[in-house]
Amino acid sequence: MRWSRLGLLAAAVLLPGTARAAITPYPLFTDNVVLQQGVPIPVWGKAEAGEEVSVALRKGDVEEVAKTKADDKGRWSVKLPKAAAGTGYKLEFEGKNRVTLSNVAVGEVWIASGQSNMEWSINSSYNPLQFKAAAENPNLRLFTVAKRTSTKPLDDQDDLKHFSKWEASHPGNIGGFSAVAYHFGVNLQQSLKVPVGMIHTSWGGTPAEAWTSREALAAEPSLAYYVKNAASASKGKGPVRPGTPSSLYNAMIHPLLPFAFQGAIWYQGEANAPRAYEYRMLFPTMIQDWRTRWGRDFPFLCVQLAPFADNDANGVRYAELRDAQLLATRKLKNVGIAVITDVGNLLDIHPKDKLTVGNRLALAARGTVYGQKIVYSGPIYRAMKVDGEAIVLSFAHLGGGLAGRYLTLNGFEICGEDREFYPAKAEVKGATISVSSARVKKPIAARYGWKNYPVVNLFNRSQDGKTIALPASPFRTDDFPLTTEPKKPEPKK
Repeated sequence: MRWSRLGLLAAAVLLPGTARAAITPYPLFTDNVVLQQGVPIPVWGKAEAGEEVSVALRKGDVEEVAKTKADDKGRWSVKLPKAAAGTGYKLEFEGKNRVTLSNVAVGEVWIASGQSNMEWSINSSYNPLQFKAAAENPNLRLFTVAKRTSTKPLDDQDDLKHFSKWEASHPGNIGGFSAVAYHFGVNLQQSLKVPVGMIHTSWGGTPAEAWTSREALAAEPSLAYYVKNAASASKGKGPVRPGTPSSLYNAMIHPLLPFAFQGAIWYQGEANAPRAYEYRMLFPTMIQDWRTRWGRDFPFLCVQLAPFADNDANGVRYAELRDAQLLATRKLKNVGIAVITDVGNLLDIHPKDKLTVGNRLALAARGTVYGQKIVYSGPIYRAMKVDGEAIVLSFAHLGGGLAGRYLTLNGFEICGEDREFYPAKAEVKGATISVSSARVKKPIAARYGWKNYPVVNLFNRSQDGKTIALPASPFRTDDFPLTTEPKKPEPKK
């Protein structure tokens, strides 16, 4: 049978080698993508080995072009110069073929990750119909990384079918998106007046070690046992469980490298509460791991766990996990915390009010990252001193002054040398709080909100002092052993 010239050309298009030769942007680059403003913009993808590749960011008569050549495996990458915030850009890729992405924006990009309270959708939260009705916003763009595990970091862009496409926010697409990430993005976009992009990558019920690389776990002696656990899990048949160490880092964080973004928001910790003491090392290790991968100490904002009974409202392992989260803000720079002691539910680990959570994360970002002169944090314990039979507590982030949401301050305890804590009377005295108990004549330590489900009401005020602003973080002044701290082995006789 004789082939026509047209038939031969059509057949050539279908050949695997020819298909691979086409320039293909990395799956993070789609129509509607938001690129990070104020920094060089890494862009990468695949083409034919050795192919000349040109990438251009265009808006009107202005264009920025970067050129390179694909390596022997067809991989290429460039960095475009910094670009000004705005919409109406096009991102063009040219080699032996041309790909044009439209409706590209430049603005602020944030990664949202964690477990179920970050995954929790608009549809499952309070007032979904109200939020969806107001969702039309071409300057807020959303991208989702679907759930996936892997025993090794995913590097092949052809193996990223769990990546979605960027979409502008509208009533038809926010229902299944992370409620915390959505509300954070809305607040930020309305405040900054620039395009905002949210990359959502989370999985309910997962521990922090699953989101941390194998190398980072192995480098910390107290966490290295996780590497052995991961190796054992990888020997089994079938998919790797989502809680397996490094499995979610490999599939849901590593493939985002080296996309440029401003910072990360994180809502996780419930899965690690039984090992709250270890979280004091694990959480900062994970943060530093991500920062090392991207080569900068980007802002990292976490949500402190909400009050929850956890089968024992007066238990303390949630308190110990909250303390580990607070500790990370002291150990590492550019780490912030959103306190939600007023948003919990005694019997529901998933409080439905995600609007408050997203807004408080946005306040933290606006105050710390973007330099807005606002009250962005509730009171944070700073120091104590003993004054007779009382302990006087001082705080950072006073705002317009300390205040109780109700007439009597709740949730304070003090102890003496016997280390038995008793409920304490608390009084605001200027910029300090004095706590005391008739049962403790010589106090040595104080605690606040030190329960799984604390009933607490210490806040600061707005800058003008007229309204209640943000809740204080639970804290302890002591360094007594924690209930989740591993027991030291008995000395051999």
